[in-house]
Amino acid sequence: MNNILICDDEKDIISALRIYLESEGMNVTAASNGREAVDIMAGPNGKDMQLILMDVMMPEMDGIAAMAEIRKTSNVPIIMLTAKSEDADKVIGLTVGADDYVTKPFNPVELMARVKSQLRRYTMLGSQNNDNIVNTNTISIGGIELNDKSKEVTLDGTPVSLTPLEYDILKLLMTHKGEVLSPRDIYESVWNETGLGAESTVAVHIRHLREKLEYDSANPRHLKAVWGHGYKFEG
Repeated sequence: MNNILICDDEKDIISALRIYLESEGMNVTAASNGREAVDIMAGPNGKDMQLILMDVMMPEMDGIAAMAEIRKTSNVPIIMLTAKSEDADKVIGLTVGADDYVTKPFNPVELMARVKSQLRRYTMLGSQNNDNIVNTNTISIGGIELNDKSKEVTLDGTPVSLTPLEYDILKLLMTHKGEVLSPRDIYESVWNETGLGAESTVAVHIRHLREKLEYDSANPRHLKAVWGHGYKFEG
């Protein structure tokens, strides 16, 4: 049974989400603001959470601030729930560590598809069904080492904390070292969805990876952009 944390200040939203999730056999914990969500994740039940549905606009602590705090200690997938459709809100959320977003009012079928996709990625990352998997558990290029069995990444021996999406993107690029992959290629491989309009979403995750893995993110050694074409990993 998957454990899901819902964080929203609207009781009706929590009730609706609880119905959808519990009908799929999932266990739901609710928080009414970002501070409560942070406290839950820091408590004894936090390690058992496998996904968070996080509203953006909430009292006491908003979803953006809560995500930033949670990301200090946890890589659990986070899906943003936002009433706004502006790209800026989505990009901000992805930058601080969200894995996906759903705009309210949401379609229950779409929401559940995104939830299940993130849960699969979190619990089965590196599945043998992935055509891009390499034969060895470890990929080591230029000081960056990815252990696909333990799902750990290190930079010159120092552990680096990545979100599941960041891990997937890094693994994809490292297993295709030297190859230029377009934003659409990356999006369709990692998100398993049509990559139309994926440029901004992929760019945010690449920027976040550079901040974590490059000593000078403005002049990356490994995560290179090939302008007009896409991205590649060099070593």
